[in-house]
Amino acid sequence: MTSLRIVPALFAALLAPLLAALIVAAAAYAQSQPSAEEGKEAAPTVQDPLTAKRAVELENQLRCLVCQNETIAESGADLAADLRRQVREQIAQGRSDKEIIDYMVARYGDFVLFRPPLKATTVLLWTGPALLVLIGVIVLVRTLRRRKSEGASESLSAEERRRAARILEAGSGDAK
Repeated sequence: MTSLRIVPALFAALLAPLLAALIVAAAAYAQSQPSAEEGKEAAPTVQDPLTAKRAVELENQLRCLVCQNETIAESGADLAADLRRQVREQIAQGRSDKEIIDYMVARYGDFVLFRPPLKATTVLLWTGPALLVLIGVIVLVRTLRRRKSEGASESLSAEERRRAARILEAGSGDAK
């Protein structure tokens, strides 16, 4: 019985950080919405093949904060287009790849990286799915064991067996 009380607390402990991450992502998205003035100030990047290739490589390292399962290079969301514009502007300003990635992480957090680094703040991103599967297996095994032990302890008494045999005999006599 006590193990059943632990499961909801364990799920709550795991879901709280996930909920916090969603709130942080939503706040980052709200802050990232460009104003009308920012859209007018955007300077186009000089497009040469090396610059375009570099921009695409950087865009493939950054996650779309709206789609979350796509890079900003793949996403058609408005926020992804804004992030692509920011990447190209920073390339035009002469910033290095590391500086651009660091800027995006500082502004949007590690979640913006399509492959976030393994560190204390992102450990749940890496271990969360495995932990949920492990918890599911543990709950399943305990439930099956409990059902099996309850089924074994509910065997029929001698009187119940005699009564069942009489009912079966009476039923088989009717079938003939």
